[in-house]
Amino acid sequence: MNLYDKYILPKVVHWACNGSPSRKQREKIIPKAKGKVLEIGIGSGLNLPFYDSNKVKSLTAIDPSEEIWNLKPFDIKQLDFDFKFLKAFAEEIPLKSKQFDTIVITYTLCTIKDTKKAFDEIKRLLKPNGKLLFCEHGIAPDNSIKIWQNTINPVWKRVGGGCNLNKKIPELITSNGFEIIELETMYLPGWKPASFNYWGVAVPS
Repeated sequence: MNLYDKYILPKVVHWACNGSPSRKQREKIIPKAKGKVLEIGIGSGLNLPFYDSNKVKSLTAIDPSEEIWNLKPFDIKQLDFDFKFLKAFAEEIPLKSKQFDTIVITYTLCTIKDTKKAFDEIKRLLKPNGKLLFCEHGIAPDNSIKIWQNTINPVWKRVGGGCNLNKKIPELITSNGFEIIELETMYLPGWKPASFNYWGVAVPS
């Protein structure tokens, strides 16, 4: 890991993901989590304040970067449910199968290198009636914005820790063994190439 990835990138990611528009998105999707929950790509813990302690029994969170996790502004001692953090990648999660009622992934699919492996892990870890909650930025519906996304993406990816502007979020989910049962989309306030959001609920198909 170079100095940029270790010391600068975590602060940049935390700042970029902590804006008011993304907080409002988290507030829409995170309270749907219930039971035994796994969050993939917890980052600096920005989802933590939005979990409903009346619904959540326990939360296990993974992220490959301890540097960004250590920036967390939320005191986990305030959580009213069991919590555990593990350093791990989405493609290889060191946990037993079929144990989670809900898996949460927000603003993380853009950086996952092997999405097939990641979704295989999600399917492995979900209980038979479990659900995947997602909230992600991705490819925009307008051609003029798509052109910007595709043009900028190679440079953006290098400086943004592997973040891609142009992932086809619904297609990624449905092509990897899931059915989307709830889906909403909109541009968030801000720079349009990075602001088209998809959020909803999916189940294994």
